Amino acid sequence: MEQASKETATSTGIKEVPPELLQSWLEAGDTVLIDVREDYEHAEERIGNAELHPLSKFDPAELRKKHADKRIVFHCRTGKRSHEAARRFGVDSEPVFHMAGGIEGWKAAGLLTVRPEGAPKLPIMRQVQITAGALVATGVALGITVTPWFLAISAFVGCGLMFAGITGWCGMAKLLAVMPWNRRSCAV
Repeated sequence: MEQASKETATSTGIKEVPPELLQSWLEAGDTVLIDVREDYEHAEERIGNAELHPLSKFDPAELRKKHADKRIVFHCRTGKRSHEAARRFGVDSEPVFHMAGGIEGWKAAGLLTVRPEGAPKLPIMRQVQITAGALVATGVALGITVTPWFLAISAFVGCGLMFAGITGWCGMAKLLAVMPWNRRSCAV
């Protein structure tokens, strides 16, 4: 394991693995890649053979039991959620890994992803941006032309966006993910 020196440990003991090193580990067959993004994100685009275990339903004991003989590496979109999953997964002095840069780092390294045929043309987060923008603009227009009470729509959407930014949970994304145009199988 001469390439192990390329991994970097964070102050919490979680080791960040560069995408190129992770790819070699995956090819060797001794590593399992765990995607901790939500199911709709995984269905839009994913790293081939990555297993989906959303952070919102994360069960470290289940993963340990299922992959007791493998090295587990976590990933998400940019690295924040996978770092949290690695923190939750870690026990004692057991090495814990997450991929540096997430799927965005994987793509930046020139590595391939899988984008299923049934994936929506617009990612859920872009749909959220469009919907939120439309609701804010409608609330302002109606607030100016009809009654100021319609400004509450814009205030509600703004508070929702702040909540999503602070907590990482977006109710509008969850709602849009179950719309008929976004329904598809999450199977690999």
